[in-house]
Amino acid sequence: MLFLFEDFTLDEDRRELRRGPEMIAVEPQVFDLLVYLIQNRERVVSRDDLIASVWGGRIVSESTLASRINAARHALGDSGEAQRLIKTIQRKGIRFVGELRDAAVAPPARQTQPTQNVSFRRTSDGVHLALATSGAGLPVVKTANWLNHIEYDWQSPVWSPLIARLSEHFRLIRYDERGNGLSDWNVEDISFEAMVHDLETVVDGLGLKRFSLLGISQGAAVAIAYATRHPERVSRLVLLGGYAQGWRKRGDTLEIAQREALESLVRFGWGQDNPAFRQVFTSLFIPGGTPEQMQWWNDLQRVSTSPENAVRLMRAFGDIDVTDLLGRVSAPTLVLHSRGDARVPFDQGLALARGIPGAQFVALDSNNHMVLSHEPAWRRFTDEVTRFLADDAETLPDPLRGIGTT
Repeated sequence: MLFLFEDFTLDEDRRELRRGPEMIAVEPQVFDLLVYLIQNRERVVSRDDLIASVWGGRIVSESTLASRINAARHALGDSGEAQRLIKTIQRKGIRFVGELRDAAVAPPARQTQPTQNVSFRRTSDGVHLALATSGAGLPVVKTANWLNHIEYDWQSPVWSPLIARLSEHFRLIRYDERGNGLSDWNVEDISFEAMVHDLETVVDGLGLKRFSLLGISQGAAVAIAYATRHPERVSRLVLLGGYAQGWRKRGDTLEIAQREALESLVRFGWGQDNPAFRQVFTSLFIPGGTPEQMQWWNDLQRVSTSPENAVRLMRAFGDIDVTDLLGRVSAPTLVLHSRGDARVPFDQGLALARGIPGAQFVALDSNNHMVLSHEPAWRRFTDEVTRFLADDAETLPDPLRGIGTT
């Protein structure tokens, strides 16, 4: 998204600020502050708004806040005295008062996505699962992970770039796990075994005979379990930010204490109109997110599931353990993991790659659990995944190349 004002160009996607042809160096927080002010230029932005959106709800001193605002003004050739572009409203906050030119806001890239088709499948225990298909070609099934909502993710600046990229090359199939998104929330069984059965329901309902699996976060363990039960059906396996052992099974006392504390926060704060709580959770998943991405992730928490189901899902994830299955994976496998992932430790990705025979491993220079489209690691992530999955076409008989395998 581009914002044009005076002789400045602020490119949100490239995270660049230019004055004419000159590049202006700004710190990441200052850049995020500028973006947030411009996006919310129709209103006065309060101190609490800035802390919630730019600092992720963390405690910030008045001097730090003032220094970042001054730095933003300085980058624009403004000052506290002139207030040409950033105006202080006494006891209220600040507001961007510059005039954007007509072509300032480019249409978001996600509007160019292919059509998404949504349908439902019913499991053997009566749960209705929502699934979405987009694109054409070799089928790639993304196992459900938390947080997901197939309709909301379609528009989200966090998920939609990945959906669009994969849909350009493949027939992408996504679904919401039970208790989550558009699937039934009022369910009796929320367990790892139920999650594997849900994946079986989706692929069987679509009549897929052979396909690739993409597992993200706890969806990686579900993909591994399915791949060992149905090796003849899984042609390729891609795992991002995954783990073989859930947080309780890993046995780290500090991590267990932190997760249990977070569980209490979820139980009492989930779904409430409390940006401070939601930012705590968001900062664990996408600490490097833009204000827009963080806001979407904040809202995803509220719309994706109930507080009760959120706690049940967290507990189920903690008990996952597919360590004994790793050596039985026969499909060609690509494992990717962010070096600074605060949600799932980097060594969990290494453990997957070491345990799965012949697995390829890619370390991503990111601090985000879900790699974001504006960061440098994004291109490597999507290029590696697309290339790896596309190689599957070379292993198919000629008549099957270029079409979905059903």
